[in-house]
Amino acid sequence: MSASIAALYRHPIKGFTPQALCRARLEAGRAFPGDRLFAVEDGPCGFDPAAPAFVPKQRFTVLAKIARVAKARTAYDETSGVLEATAPGAPNFEASLGDEAGKLAFALWLTTLLGDDAAGPLRVIDGAGHRFLDHPQGHVSVINLASVRDLEMRLARPLDPLRFRGNLYVDGWPAWAENDWTGREIVLGGARTRVFKPITRCAAPGVDPVTGIRDIDVTGALHDFYGHMLCGIYVQVIAGGEVARGDPARLELG
Repeated sequence: MSASIAALYRHPIKGFTPQALCRARLEAGRAFPGDRLFAVEDGPCGFDPAAPAFVPKQRFTVLAKIARVAKARTAYDETSGVLEATAPGAPNFEASLGDEAGKLAFALWLTTLLGDDAAGPLRVIDGAGHRFLDHPQGHVSVINLASVRDLEMRLARPLDPLRFRGNLYVDGWPAWAENDWTGREIVLGGARTRVFKPITRCAAPGVDPVTGIRDIDVTGALHDFYGHMLCGIYVQVIAGGEVARGDPARLELG
């Protein structure tokens, strides 16, 4: 089974624009680098930076809850801490998320953009080492492009793989084979990983990442076509190493 990494993405702010990478270094026991560093709470979520713990995604401004979030196009510079954001009909935004003034400014900009879709008040939270993952043990998400293409064929309409907000996109595996790989090891470039579990999908992939419109019932389609609501897998890094576009993605025997 010859497969390779087709793309790598990180999502610096949970729910917002993915940023493409050419390569990344995975560390054992750690989440994907630069991924879900920040989140925007939609009303007090109870997150305590002194004792960080998992918070369900519905407490944040995410696509599963607010489709309009996709209208904000964000770009975060991890070196400088500066966030740039644009949206139709909104003024361009630029500020540092490294200080409270910048966080407050982005929350205010986003409050105007989301309007009544958000319960509010909105507040930008810095995990300060904690990651705002959808599952506390889902360190790295991997999407099988063949599975996305198979669903696309059954839907008879284009389906952007970025709807699934993965870290790594792999081409060359048989469609849906990954659903049976829990506990198996996968070598991704120079890193070795173990499959934690398949990813159960919520309403987020139903939002077009370009238009910000909820236009496909992806979870319903998965259930109707396949009898499950799975797409992608979570893996955990057991031996670190560099991964890059074009690197092999090899399921180990056993």
